[in-house]
This record gives sequence, structure tokens and C-alpha cells, in this order.
Amino acid sequence: MAAMCGRFVSVASPELLVERFGLDGLVDGTGSGDGSSRDSGGLPDLGARYNVAPRAQIYAVTGEEGARTLETLRWGLVPFWAKELKIGDRMINARAETVAEKPAYRNAFRKHRCLIPVTAFYEWERVPDRPKQPWLFSPADGEPLAFAGLSETWRDPADDDAEPVRSAAIVTTTANDLMAPVHDRMPVILPESAWGEWLDPDNRDAGSLQELLVPANNDVLEKWPVSTRVNNARNQGADLVKRVILPDGDGS
Repeated sequence: MAAMCGRFVSVASPELLVERFGLDGLVDGTGSGDGSSRDSGGLPDLGARYNVAPRAQIYAVTGEEGARTLETLRWGLVPFWAKELKIGDRMINARAETVAEKPAYRNAFRKHRCLIPVTAFYEWERVPDRPKQPWLFSPADGEPLAFAGLSETWRDPADDDAEPVRSAAIVTTTANDLMAPVHDRMPVILPESAWGEWLDPDNRDAGSLQELLVPANNDVLEKWPVSTRVNNARNQGADLVKRVILPDGDGS
């Protein structure tokens, strides 16, 4: 099966995320990249989005320089050594099993780990004789999920005056029992007890970090089928997350 996660829901405001993740401040990651702290009006409010796709700006919680902050990053990691921005289009996910060794991700894994707050996410099930069926995976407790993420800062080698680009990838692992009937991979969902260890910029212990990159417990998520309208990334709206009844009558 193809890698995932490739589409998700993000409806939490910056203010809610500041409270949820115990943040020290906000950083405008879409501007100069100078890392200066901003008040709540300084971070772009991305709004309620029900169909976030690669290349979009997404929220990320970072822990660099000892402060836990919220910023906006481009989804699709662009390694610092890349020649072109478009390389990020195929680097939306990083496999947990190889993240410490792959040249595209190993620097970010060592130095630039982040959390990616997500309201819910989609995955597609292969179904015989009809189009793939999308499913929504939603947190059972209603709180934003914290995906394990990696971030990088890229500067265009062909343009010394270009603004630096901050980007991110979502780390994936093997599926748990809830996910397995739909897909063989799932995003790494970190519990609150692991946030500090994952975000600690001084933590370079690859072994202990990889021990965090495991499937979530089955009771962390609940799932239901949704409309194929989500297949088109241009479609938005709360109706995308509503449960539908499948042709075989299954809506669970």
C-alpha cells in the first residue's frame, strides 16, 4: 500500500493549541523565519480546514532553544541540502523504521523534531469493484492529536534573497488493529507523556526516540466511513467528516 498520512482535518485555533500543548509562545514560521516570538495576532490563523493536503501551511509545535512554541510550516519536508522546493512534494511522510538513517530525514530526526496538532485524519480502504473508500479516524477523547513530526529550514541555493522555507513531515509506523483493515500504516500519535522527550532539542538518543514511534493503542481513535467528496482536495466543509452508510450497509 502507499505511504500515509496524506490528508487530515485541522479546526483548532492557535489559542486552543497554546492551551492544549502548554506553549510558551507563538512564532510566525511563514515570514522571515527569524524565530521572533509574536503575540496571538502574529501567527496566521489558518481557520477551520476539513481537507488539509500536502503543500498546505500547517501548525506545528516545536521545542527548539528550550521554548515550546507554535508555528506554521509547509507540509512536505524539504531537506536543507535540496536544490529545489518541489522535492518536498514526495516527503510528506517519514517511515519510523528508517527515519534515523534516511538522508532526507536523519538531520531533522536528530535536531528538529516537532508535534503536528491534528483534529482527525483520513485514510482510504481498497474495496473490490468500486473506488477506494475514505475513512475518518478521530480522537476518542475529542482532544487534538499530536503526530510525531520532523521539521527543516530550506534556503533556495539559486536565490540569495529568497525567504527561508520551514517545512515538515509526519512520521508513520505500522498499523494498529483499528487501522489495519483500512491501511497497513498509520501516523505516530504521541501521548502527552512523550511530548517532552520528543521535543527536547538536546535529546540525541536515537534508540530511545525510536522507541516512541509505535502504533497508538486501539482505544485512542474511533473511525467511520465518510463521503468520497474528500477525495478532491478542493472540497472543504464540515460535511466531509460526517458518517455515511456504505453500499453493504456498514457505517461503523
